[in-house]
Amino acid sequence: MAQKLTATTTGVINAEPAAVWGVLTDPELLSQAFFGAKVETDWRAGSPITFSGEWNGKSFQDKGEIVTVEPDKLLRFTHYSPLSGQPDLPENYHTVAFALTPAKGGTELTISQSNAGSEEERTHSEANWAQVLGTVKQLAER
Repeated sequence: MAQKLTATTTGVINAEPAAVWGVLTDPELLSQAFFGAKVETDWRAGSPITFSGEWNGKSFQDKGEIVTVEPDKLLRFTHYSPLSGQPDLPENYHTVAFALTPAKGGTELTISQSNAGSEEERTHSEANWAQVLGTVKQLAER
């Protein structure tokens, strides 16, 4: 079995951690960062999280579970997408983490996604998460 890879992107947002956290946990703002996907959850560890919308002309409904909620510090959830073509099995889920760290000038936000199946998938995921980070930055700095 091939080693699974982790996609990671990091940037500094010129806002306090609470403002960044506010973007990450507000469904309307998060939807803007998540390419228009509707996000539904109650943000409690153990609760389901769903993402629905359209990606590359295909409707989707992704799912996962909230793993860790540490306000203003860490949000971690699992994620599975039927569009991956993989069966809905635990080994086909990613773990996505948003880690917030106070930094000079604001907040360092690191987004990571585990379990990429190839270097190509890891690179693609990093590019998507870089776009998400850019939108979170714009929204938090308003």
